[in-house]
Amino acid sequence: MTALLNNIVEVRENIQKWKSDKKTIAIVPTMGALHLGHISLIKKAKEIADKVVVSVFVNPIQFGPNEDYDKYPRTIEHDKSVCEENGVDIVFAPAPKEMYGENTVLSNTDLTFVCPPYNIVDCLCGKTRPSHFDGVATVVLKLFNIIQPDYACFGQKDAQQLFVIKKMVKDLNLNIQIIPCPIVREQDGLALSSRNTYLSSEERKNALTISMALKEIKKLYSNGINDTKILFDTAVSVLDKNLEIDYIEFRDFSTFKKAEKAEKNTLVAIAAKSGNTRLIDNEIL
Repeated sequence: MTALLNNIVEVRENIQKWKSDKKTIAIVPTMGALHLGHISLIKKAKEIADKVVVSVFVNPIQFGPNEDYDKYPRTIEHDKSVCEENGVDIVFAPAPKEMYGENTVLSNTDLTFVCPPYNIVDCLCGKTRPSHFDGVATVVLKLFNIIQPDYACFGQKDAQQLFVIKKMVKDLNLNIQIIPCPIVREQDGLALSSRNTYLSSEERKNALTISMALKEIKKLYSNGINDTKILFDTAVSVLDKNLEIDYIEFRDFSTFKKAEKAEKNTLVAIAAKSGNTRLIDNEIL
């Protein structure tokens, strides 16, 4: 039976009991609208831990002023059902005021933030979303403090987020193991995302060229081409002309420094808008 809990005190009471019973705990942080990508994270969490908590929280402090916070899908009944079917113990679905208090729901003025190093967040998604990763790191640390998990499962699709969280855990000496999980794709190759529901049929067709571009880069790399200029130009030639490209970047996934040559463990990341919907995807070579 999956418990749907909305307040921190109730969650902590359950956690305390699990800890006293020597149970291991895994958390899967989400913003809800659960799909097969999230289910893959839940299944991994079930493999490695005795108890699993899925957080469902559309985090206001990681959205910019012109982003889709108000229209971001909220499907808590569906999400609880998915969690129930997959053996989740607790769905933690707090309101913003439960996480941030009455006066800090959509305001940064009275809140203590976790701010990742600038050289990690001033590129890729952070370049056009300047305070995004401060909001992500802050809410994830709060969830870690509330749940006190042994493990936390994150998808590779949000590769920059994954790197930020791993660095935060290391730098702040958190006793949590971060478990990266591979990207889950729809049958046509589109990386699963809650935002895919925004796409019209034509926009979706255009968006498919993102994964096609990554596949072509991987193919060229496996054939010995590691010049990032050639790989970049290849991606541009594959991407549909109706897409608004945000970035095509090559980063060393160990340091997040820009990769001058594509090598093993190079992150190739693409972000682009199809219509009004911003999508991200990546490949680690």
